[in-house]
Amino acid sequence: MRLIKAILFCLCMCSFDLYAQVNVTGIVNDNTGETLPGVSILAKDGDRTYGTTTDMNGKYQIKVNQGATLEFSFIGFATQKVKVGTSNVINITLEPENKLLDEVVVIGYGTVKKKDLLGSISTVKEDALAERISGNVVESMRGLTSGVKITSSGQPGSNANITIRGLGSLTNNNPLFIIDGAYGGSDLGVNVEDIESIQVLKDASSAAIYGSRAANGVVIITTKQGKEGKMTLNYSGTVTAETLQDHSKMMNSAEYIDWRRWSYYYLNPSKYPRADQPTKENDYEIFLGATDPTAWKNIEKGWAGGSWDGSKVATTDWCDMVSQTGITHEHTLSASGGTDKIKGYASIGYLDNEGTVKGQSYTRYTTKISLDLKPTAWFSMGLNVNGTFSEQQYGSSATTTGSLLKNLPGTLYAGATSMFPYAVPFDEEGNRIEYPGGDDKVKNVADEWNHSQNERRMFRVIGSLFAQLDLGEIYFPFKGLKYRFSFGPDFRHYRNGTFRDEESLSSEGKNRASLSNQSDFSWTLDNLLYYDKEIGKHSFGVTLLQSATKYHYESSSMAAEGIPLNSAKWNALSKENISLLDDWNSSLTEKQLLSYMFRLNYDYHNRYLLTISGRWDGASQLADGNKWAFFPSAALGWRIDQEAFMENINWINQLKLRIGFGTTGNSAISPYQTKGATVPFYYPFGSSLAPGFAASEPLTGKTVTLANQDLGWEKTTQYNIGIDYSLLKGRISGVLDFYTSHTTDLLMNMSIPSLNGYTQSYANVGETSNVGVDITLNTMNIKTRNFEWRTSLNAAWQKDKVEELANGKEDDIVNNWFIGQALGVIYGYESGGLWKEEDVELMEEYNKKGHSFQVGMARPVDQNGDKKIDPNDDRVVIGHTRPRWTLGMNNTFYYKNFELSVMLYGRFDYMVDTGGEWQGGRYMQRSINYYNENNKNADYQKPIYNIGGGDPYYRILGYKKGSFLKVRNISLGYTFPQSLIKKWNLSNLKVFVQAKNPGQIFSTIDFLELDASQSYTSTWNRGFTVGLNVGF
Repeated sequence: MRLIKAILFCLCMCSFDLYAQVNVTGIVNDNTGETLPGVSILAKDGDRTYGTTTDMNGKYQIKVNQGATLEFSFIGFATQKVKVGTSNVINITLEPENKLLDEVVVIGYGTVKKKDLLGSISTVKEDALAERISGNVVESMRGLTSGVKITSSGQPGSNANITIRGLGSLTNNNPLFIIDGAYGGSDLGVNVEDIESIQVLKDASSAAIYGSRAANGVVIITTKQGKEGKMTLNYSGTVTAETLQDHSKMMNSAEYIDWRRWSYYYLNPSKYPRADQPTKENDYEIFLGATDPTAWKNIEKGWAGGSWDGSKVATTDWCDMVSQTGITHEHTLSASGGTDKIKGYASIGYLDNEGTVKGQSYTRYTTKISLDLKPTAWFSMGLNVNGTFSEQQYGSSATTTGSLLKNLPGTLYAGATSMFPYAVPFDEEGNRIEYPGGDDKVKNVADEWNHSQNERRMFRVIGSLFAQLDLGEIYFPFKGLKYRFSFGPDFRHYRNGTFRDEESLSSEGKNRASLSNQSDFSWTLDNLLYYDKEIGKHSFGVTLLQSATKYHYESSSMAAEGIPLNSAKWNALSKENISLLDDWNSSLTEKQLLSYMFRLNYDYHNRYLLTISGRWDGASQLADGNKWAFFPSAALGWRIDQEAFMENINWINQLKLRIGFGTTGNSAISPYQTKGATVPFYYPFGSSLAPGFAASEPLTGKTVTLANQDLGWEKTTQYNIGIDYSLLKGRISGVLDFYTSHTTDLLMNMSIPSLNGYTQSYANVGETSNVGVDITLNTMNIKTRNFEWRTSLNAAWQKDKVEELANGKEDDIVNNWFIGQALGVIYGYESGGLWKEEDVELMEEYNKKGHSFQVGMARPVDQNGDKKIDPNDDRVVIGHTRPRWTLGMNNTFYYKNFELSVMLYGRFDYMVDTGGEWQGGRYMQRSINYYNENNKNADYQKPIYNIGGGDPYYRILGYKKGSFLKVRNISLGYTFPQSLIKKWNLSNLKVFVQAKNPGQIFSTIDFLELDASQSYTSTWNRGFTVGLNVGF
């Protein structure tokens, strides 16, 4: 028995020793010996995880079991792991983490480590894109890069508009898009889930390597590639519900009836009574009671008691009738894996976007395949293929009826805002009323989605193939020399069909169908030589390029009225079904570009950096003698943090100064503009018509430009000074860029005297300039063991200016271009408010000189005081229409496995032409503060019934200052812990919810959506998304 007790005692002692706790203490320092407060220390002991942090003196204390692992982590430093033994004192020295500096950035025809980057380049990574659910690649970038402005209409499948560092050209300001080395446009149709990163080349020193196509910046899209390791399968899916919101409120029935009565009163006060003294007889005339009896019955409800009570007149919500909750599904399934010899990635994607306006939708199927082969050390090859098929339903293109403004939003919702609120779509017997309210210009929008269709189908394949030889692996003296061949084809086919029947908003008693087809094919072939060499502290890199690109576009279209069977739509445009086409066309366009380029990179002692490049481009659309141009660039870099005098400045971790310049080109004119053309037509000759040709012929509606054989390149030269910095061990980091650019030889279509029959011609005339600042700031505000708060801010200030035009320093009023002013301005009469009763004596002085001003009408400012409003003397530049400032800010909070992200976006300091309020009395009107006998201190003029227009100066009341700040996105996600993921045999699992456009912080114009790409837009979509990411 004693022996058994002794054995049990020994076992207990052994067990005690095995699981004995140790009170570990220590100090955490950095590589310079400075103590580090706030270092996170996690103890991992079997299934248990617990921890602590260092105090202000870098000291810590924690009780752990022997054998446990301590993990020390701190922002800006590499994480260290230490296994606890018998010692109770563990001091740690953390080394700086160079992960950020060693990050690889994609540049033109190559990559470079971020620490060696000399150009102004912004990077948007995969995780940032994932936080903003969008089916459009460009739209998903909004607010994530400084100096980049992105706007969108919000319609399903619509392309976003993007400009980089403002405007520099009078013709084309679109950046160059490159996907996996192949050239494309903003309508790529690529699945956002397939994108690894996006680089935006903003300055000329980085973009000039692309020569003639890079004057407006470059957007490089890199898609996901296969990764070495076992095969993994990933699924990403989201469901989004969106509703249409409108900043602008239309008048209800009572408001509109009063407003229209006032318009008739101010038209003829002797015939029509004041709106606050109405009569039923006048209402019957004013509201066309005989033309639409159903609408008149509704108005009669207001007269039911013998006196007028507008609250009894029902209001029809036409906008609600045409809008709906839009549901969007997006699903992506991808696979990746491989070995050191072969790696592959493949994905399939499906997007179904139902619009918030009935009749609008977008369906897209995508596929992505990438394959990388490296059978030997000296040879590698690969391919990327991105395929897209989409079908887009544009819906009705109706606009607001009766407006005198141009470029209005064209949607069914806009058409619904034109409908009279007291009218209804169907009579008491259920028959459709063609003109609710009785006005023959205001057609019924009910069921318009069943009466018209505008459908576009697109199929696109973008590919890139490459093969590379590492000649140094074949023959040692050639070490560092590589040859690369790449080929990038791009095929795109559009088919667009439109149909409207007799009852459609756009029809006038006949149906009409049209069909158009367009096929585009382009390819780029690059031959590249790379040579890299290190000699002591010197590093050299040389890149040589020969490139050729060809574009081939062809299109055809036809249209006709009187289609015998509506269900055939555009599919029966044959001579058996229709007697005559009323429109048809076909075209073929080709152009080519040939290029040669060199680039030299030099690095001395990892401190002083130099890049020099030059590119020769020859464009076929320019005439002989002007086809070729040279585009040079150079950049210098100084890594100040590597200097000896910086060794003891511990709060600066990275400091780099960059200086660069470059010249880029623009040949944005259509092919054959230098060839000349004539207009064919028939003219009477005797008793018959004879064919002839002329430079222009008004009867045909066609005008061609006079060929200019001296037409050359538009060139932009840009200078950039930048600072990259990282402070306080990475807690604060960012980029600051100052730039100025100058564009000369502007390509401009100018008017010319018609002595030779031509009225216009392209020429290289004029200059513009642009200055700005780009700011990127990243901060780690709080970091503890379980909580982090990070902020990312992107801001930009920009100012462009016209320096010279076709006639030197003379303004071009026709095109709204003015010397010394911004490229986009509002030019017109300055607003002096409204004419008031106390102004009658002064007003009469103007009326004696031909004006017809009345009290309550808009009052333009008389700039020269001659008592006459004259367009030559009194119009001025009201302001610039492009924002001076743009801002995007993202705050991300991490708590354990939860992640909350809030994104703000705004644009500031610009002018908006809201269009004013016509108030002609005939058509529908939004709710406004308008002048009448009971409201003389109003924002807008009095309504005057007039079919052609009432107050001739009404638009001046619509010039308003524009600025806004909104919450664009809120995202909340939860990543499941590794313990559960491993138990479920998964590699990752995350669920998230997002709110899109949840609210507006402020806006200087409360009735327009200033974040939209389309002028005069008041609508926007608010939505909520539920998503799932899972890896197997």
